[in-house]
Amino acid sequence: MNTITYDWTDDMLSPLGECGIVIRCGDTLSDGVHQRVMSVCALLEKGSVPATVEWVPSYLSVTLFYDPWISSYQETSRLLLQHLRQLNEKIQPNDLRKSTRIVTIPVCYGREFGPDLEYVANEHGLTIEEVITIHSSVDYLVHMIGFAPGFPYLGGLPEQIATPRRATPRLQVEVGTVGIGGSQTGIYPITTPGGWQCIGRTPIRLFRPETNPPSLLEAGDFVRFKPITMPEYLELERREGKG
Repeated sequence: MNTITYDWTDDMLSPLGECGIVIRCGDTLSDGVHQRVMSVCALLEKGSVPATVEWVPSYLSVTLFYDPWISSYQETSRLLLQHLRQLNEKIQPNDLRKSTRIVTIPVCYGREFGPDLEYVANEHGLTIEEVITIHSSVDYLVHMIGFAPGFPYLGGLPEQIATPRRATPRLQVEVGTVGIGGSQTGIYPITTPGGWQCIGRTPIRLFRPETNPPSLLEAGDFVRFKPITMPEYLELERREGKG
């Protein structure tokens, strides 16, 4: 396996307000860029930059928030760049799973839980059963958490069922709804407006404000969807304390 040293340069860091630094890890979404994002997060987890308050990973970058009373932008970015240049990355897509979790999410597809499932099937000339099989046949990489507390942006949706967002968003999408938005799939952790194609719902709570961390999923996890029946959904919902 090859070890690759990424050429970190000054222009890959940029200020965000008075206490933030955006660390650009690449320009195109790929397994290698995701691995680089995770490597930067691991570096920050070690406490290598003393003024660090928190950091937020995204598709192509990591935003570091620091305490300006402890360190200036110039000093923080200099120290950060120094550590980044020491990173050795193993950018091998098959290795992404070795140190990550695979979280199984049960989903009841269709009916009132997935009002757009039939539309997705018709758009691709598939049966509803085929869409369910395809959607639940792969493991999805959590690239980032965003939009709403605990909302996972999942990469790896098979092209056969990639479907554009709705032309008119719904004013209310129920908590736990599983949707498709273009080449991504995701799960609504709270009830909120949304424009993704709704194909099912999970009784599992993704956003748990009473726990630490409050999000069930984190960037770097893998999600595996498991089809369940309505009775199974209701039983799991009861166990989750929602019924």
